[in-house]
Amino acid sequence: MATTTLWDSLLKPFFQTFLINQEELEGLHRLIDWSAGEAKFAPSQPYPDYYHRNFHGITGGYLTVTAALTYDPITRYVLPPNEDWVRQGLIERIGGQPRRILDLGCGTGSLTLALKEQFPQAEVIGLDLSPQMLTMADYKAKQRGLKVVWSQGLAEKTLFPSQAFDLISLALLCHETPPEITQAILRECFRLLSPGGQLLILDGNQAQLRHNEWLTQVFEEPYIQAFARGDLSHALQQAGFEQVKTEEHWWFHQISQGRKPLLVRESRYYPEAEMSLGMA
Repeated sequence: MATTTLWDSLLKPFFQTFLINQEELEGLHRLIDWSAGEAKFAPSQPYPDYYHRNFHGITGGYLTVTAALTYDPITRYVLPPNEDWVRQGLIERIGGQPRRILDLGCGTGSLTLALKEQFPQAEVIGLDLSPQMLTMADYKAKQRGLKVVWSQGLAEKTLFPSQAFDLISLALLCHETPPEITQAILRECFRLLSPGGQLLILDGNQAQLRHNEWLTQVFEEPYIQAFARGDLSHALQQAGFEQVKTEEHWWFHQISQGRKPLLVRESRYYPEAEMSLGMA
């Protein structure tokens, strides 16, 4: 028997009634050419089973226009104390001046665009599974005059060359994937980073989620309880990262990070990593 979550019974009606401007969403819906976007970002392979789930009480999950339209308004209020401050915490932990940046599970591109604004000379790519979310991200980039490459695909099995990026970010992705997929994503990040490259992960605070189980029941999140039982620092170490640490960020969140060692056993030099990543 399906259970009714707190999100379904209380928060979703509250958001829809008081916090989400339906007229603005309808206007935005009309402005965006969803058919063209979904064709542009059409998947080249079937969606994995773990993605065919309802997220945040939306039937069809992220493979819907509804999800793409409502994600930003909802996120604005579920990233206390302030969405921009929360994302800025990740950006402030970036070391150096990365030249090539990959934002995995980029969604509607909020962090991706912030990274491009912070590092305007860098090549920035946002990857996501959802054509609808990428369509929204592309629209936002054009509205802000930012040149970002958007790519549809699996975070755990990208088509990018090895050692192609100086920085990879994951924001609010790990709690939405099964633990084995999260570990596969971290291994893929290790492959994609250049020696010394940095991985930064913003997500829910695992310690707080473990000690406050009600937090895992607020939203319809199929994998969040497994995420709460996990340890991202340990997962990063298992994937081969060093200088690993996880810090609490505004109580509700945590930022985990690690670096790929400068010397990797049986490492190879991949000349294709010097190729352009698709940005003129």
